[in-house]
Amino acid sequence: MQTMTVSERRACRALGQHRSTQRKVPRGRDDEEELTSDLVVLAEKYGRDSYRKISALLKAAGWFVNDKRVERIWRREGLKVPAKQPKRRRIWDNDGSCVRLRPEHRNYVWSYDFVEARTQDGRKIRMLNVVDEFTHECLAIRVARKLKAIDVIDVLSDLFILRGVPGHIRSDNGPEFVAKAVQAWITGVGAKTAYITPGSLWENGYVESFNARLLDELLNGEIFYTLR
Repeated sequence: MQTMTVSERRACRALGQHRSTQRKVPRGRDDEEELTSDLVVLAEKYGRDSYRKISALLKAAGWFVNDKRVERIWRREGLKVPAKQPKRRRIWDNDGSCVRLRPEHRNYVWSYDFVEARTQDGRKIRMLNVVDEFTHECLAIRVARKLKAIDVIDVLSDLFILRGVPGHIRSDNGPEFVAKAVQAWITGVGAKTAYITPGSLWENGYVESFNARLLDELLNGEIFYTLR
């Protein structure tokens, strides 16, 4: 294989490139190492689910940095970058209205579900989380070793007194939620139950998203020795 010898001056002229670019060594930014260190610390502390969240935390800490730079460092350090979620086909009635109940204002739709964890001795913990789908606010977290239908009613009754009665309460088809006592009590106070299709967890996406973050940012990152 033959090589052609061309002077630097001639090559740069042909490419329209200044000759100084052949001698300048890229330095990078002076704060790159410090920024990377702070980014990794935040990712370890607050979970590795979203570089945008870490970018917001960096800005709150005083860094003047954009999301693109954070994403570049995030990928370079091998941190988790969420995969793009595939679009789901929506379900429609014959009249064109969406079957899925959507939150229209505060207290229009609440959703609730359980999360399970364990204390250091291996004993199970159950957490009942209630979320307002419109504001994305977590309204209550009840923690106990066991939670049954009567506990569901107890949590909701406290919330109804504090927040008023919502229009609908969405849940999966767990036995604590479909119990006749729970259904009768919710209907009796003027709310409506909205049960998702079995196996379609995406229909309960608001509380599922909250539970996933609770697991990632707290329960999976801390050791609990007692229920308290």
